[in-house]
Amino acid sequence: MVKLNRIYTRTGDDGTTGLVDGSRVSKAAPRLQVVGSVDELNAAIGLARLHASPATGAALARIQNDLFDLGADLATPAGIDGALRIVPPQIDWLEAQIDAANETLAPLTSFILPAGTPAATALHMARTIARRAERDGVAAVAAGEALCRPALQYLNRLSDYLFVLSRVENAEAGDVLWVPGANR
Repeated sequence: MVKLNRIYTRTGDDGTTGLVDGSRVSKAAPRLQVVGSVDELNAAIGLARLHASPATGAALARIQNDLFDLGADLATPAGIDGALRIVPPQIDWLEAQIDAANETLAPLTSFILPAGTPAATALHMARTIARRAERDGVAAVAAGEALCRPALQYLNRLSDYLFVLSRVENAEAGDVLWVPGANR
């Protein structure tokens, strides 16, 4: 269990941070880039919760908790027994939520602008951060980091779910559609 008596430790003053196994890595390491993007994503989702409907807010609360699981997963090197990892049921839940929400929405006839209600707009911002976190994860793997595949799958599904939730939050007012060449 986590117990924080002191917020500052000075151990990171040299530009390193500790992973779950106690090893120290540069704060600029690719693995830490993903962790930072996931942290930013969690904060953006917290902001979206301020504007969201109760049902969307409840889903976002669950996701925020999962994002702490994801952060723990990303901060734990491969091969650590008993490590907290993202598991397939967490991804399955996202997929089930996407499918259920999509059934309530009209089919898309155009691309959607990231706009609309405050909740939808905040969800679009969170979606773009989720996409960046996923790209950071792919880059970390390409740089030789051993990240667990479900962690990246979770980010991919989450960005899709945030897109669908933005449409749910815009359902009453309608999606803000892209009009190609409208200002030529």
